[in-house]
Amino acid sequence: MKIITYNVNGIRAAYNKNFVEWLSAVRPDVLCLQESKAAIEQIDTAKLEDLGYHHHWHCAQKKGYSGVGIVSKQKPKHVEYGCGLADFDNEGRIIRADFDDFSVLSVYVPSATNIDRLDFKMQFCHYLLDYVKDLRTEFPNLIISGDFNIAHNEIDIHDPVRLSKVSGFLPMEREWLSKFLDEAGMVDSFRHFNNQPGHYSWWSYRAAARERNKGWRLDYNFVSDTLQHKMIRSVKLPDARHSDHCPVLTEFDPGAK
Repeated sequence: MKIITYNVNGIRAAYNKNFVEWLSAVRPDVLCLQESKAAIEQIDTAKLEDLGYHHHWHCAQKKGYSGVGIVSKQKPKHVEYGCGLADFDNEGRIIRADFDDFSVLSVYVPSATNIDRLDFKMQFCHYLLDYVKDLRTEFPNLIISGDFNIAHNEIDIHDPVRLSKVSGFLPMEREWLSKFLDEAGMVDSFRHFNNQPGHYSWWSYRAAARERNKGWRLDYNFVSDTLQHKMIRSVKLPDARHSDHCPVLTEFDPGAK
């Protein structure tokens, strides 16, 4: 079973860069999307259906902004749109799909370009932790996939010294992410298999950052500790070029005991 998280930075723009052809070739079981930047009626969902996928979207009220989605081969038993708090749900930041043996969240944590948005970002983060801790009492087998807009450790960013005072790598953001993993009982699937530097999932469009690999690791598949033994591998897919992010794949053996 393959699960991919992908911030597409605009689903319509991704479509114009052969996103559907890429999806047809990679064929994940579940694809969690962030920053769709479109209303549902603006997405050519027929192309997803033609590939045999079910799809669900939680869009922002603001046009061309934020938004998350879950695309899956299997029809979910239930889909939960949002997290129940209007300030966050109006921005389309969380969607959950429940399947027989596990549940998947697609999450898009706010970025923070000014101090007001940093406060909003941290409010969202603290709420998310409580939300996930509550969820795990009912849904112990969780996979949380998304763009967290935080590079966790120095290994996850190309210049940890110079960028230590930039949102996305602030001490309080990194400390929160450590707390999230610990208190929610989640495993960073990529780092479970790979502890090497130089592995990023987002690069600025400026100064040929992607070609020079001057990036940040912002995109994660967090797996509940109850599912950790089922993980087979977790890898980036840097050849996908529909966005300034790249997809991250985590594969499971559902039959593992």
